[in-house]
Amino acid sequence: MTQAAHPKRIAIASLMQETNTFSPLPTTVETFASYYIHRGDAMLTGYGDARVEVPAIVGGLREAGHVPVPLIAAYAAASGTVTRAAFDALVGEMEERLRAAGPVDGLILALHGALVVEDEPDGDGEVIARMRSILPAEVPIGVSLDLHGHITPLMLQDNTFHIGYREYPHIDMFETGARVATLMSDTLAGRRRPVMALAKAPVLVPAVCGRTTDGPLADIVAAAREAEAGGAVLHASIFPVQPWIDVPDLGFAALVCADGDAAAARDVAERLCAMVLDRRDAFDLGLTPLDEVIALGLASDGMTLVSDTGDAPTGGSAADSAAVLRGVIAGGADRSDRLSLLTLCDPAGAEAAHRAGQGATITVPLGHAFSVADGDPVTVTAQVLSLSDGDYVMRDAGANGLRIAMGPTAVLGIGGIRVLLRSRPSMEWDTGMYLSQGLDPAEAALVFVKSPSHFRVSFGPMAARILLADTPGPTRADVRKLPYRRVTRPLSPLDEIAGQGT
Repeated sequence: MTQAAHPKRIAIASLMQETNTFSPLPTTVETFASYYIHRGDAMLTGYGDARVEVPAIVGGLREAGHVPVPLIAAYAAASGTVTRAAFDALVGEMEERLRAAGPVDGLILALHGALVVEDEPDGDGEVIARMRSILPAEVPIGVSLDLHGHITPLMLQDNTFHIGYREYPHIDMFETGARVATLMSDTLAGRRRPVMALAKAPVLVPAVCGRTTDGPLADIVAAAREAEAGGAVLHASIFPVQPWIDVPDLGFAALVCADGDAAAARDVAERLCAMVLDRRDAFDLGLTPLDEVIALGLASDGMTLVSDTGDAPTGGSAADSAAVLRGVIAGGADRSDRLSLLTLCDPAGAEAAHRAGQGATITVPLGHAFSVADGDPVTVTAQVLSLSDGDYVMRDAGANGLRIAMGPTAVLGIGGIRVLLRSRPSMEWDTGMYLSQGLDPAEAALVFVKSPSHFRVSFGPMAARILLADTPGPTRADVRKLPYRRVTRPLSPLDEIAGQGT
């Protein structure tokens, strides 16, 4: 990055949450605080070694000779709709800090793109619009977005550019922040004149087969990279979208940034959307019934890695479904001499284990602590094998270095079954989740992870096979089974769409 001749003051703020409107968990200020809220200068040090957007933005601006002006950064992993009170409290503080910062030359926002407020389907668009209304028109805003953002015209404020993740599984969050910092520096120096174009297609790309590395989406990703490499555009971002939000105009988006050439950006965006529309029937879910998964894993050599697709907390579930626990008991995993590992969020169960103490035997109902309408708990008699505070640092590619707090945590043994029982529905991307509790996934017959795709990066290399279990819940892979009411129809795969398809 070229060193700035005249250092600029660049404000930085972040509000990141991926909403699942089918989740039973409302998102409040306390939800954000359970992950992190960094205020002012704490943004400069509070991330530790985590390779996520804000540290990359800060480092990139400093490398260019600019002065980062930190405002506020708040993060909550995917969960239910954000309350208006929580949203206004955090965005209101962002506004206050931006005004108090004095004149700035630019603003960078690290957002997710799929934040839904209880009375506003486009929370990220509202954030951008509220910041835009404070700043002079000539002050640019740069925005980083998750690849699963729900992109809307409200986000396309004047003199505002956007760059999304390129990778799913998400391994380029840090690199995306760095790209935004570079383009901001180039814009302020007059080397670039970013203009945006948005195109959309009425297609939901299932998260379980929406990887950028292989499958039907890979060709579309390659086309985006080719457009960038050919110089037609600066950044071609695709957004397969968070499919578990029931909002109008939901669907695949291409958001393209060009250097002063709006027509070129529009051409690339429309081409990418045409490609996904043409491939809409190629997204094969590849699901296996849960009982077949369990039987295969117990009977096969090596470790069988299984996605509990319907209960993924990084998609907004409560991570409290008892479907897998009920299934492994019914399948005889408790009587096996090989281990089966699974997780469950149940604060009352974890509390009971801590109260009884390590080594105790307890009888306790587990599951559906939050999703009470979606199933019944399973009552088990188990030995408390270990207890912890549930804190660990992610170690694998992606958000490595990020500190995770599972809350009071216990490992319960039910014969050959190990239940990692935690108090918070934290993300399940990283092998550190199990390893921090003394459980080695490589040594098990069956390992369940509540994640649709990212788990492949960390757990995948140790697996003999990877299966996607067809499990119920607010992140279920077959979105045709979810009760959408507000989406704009027709929408694939909920509806047949006329025209060419594969």
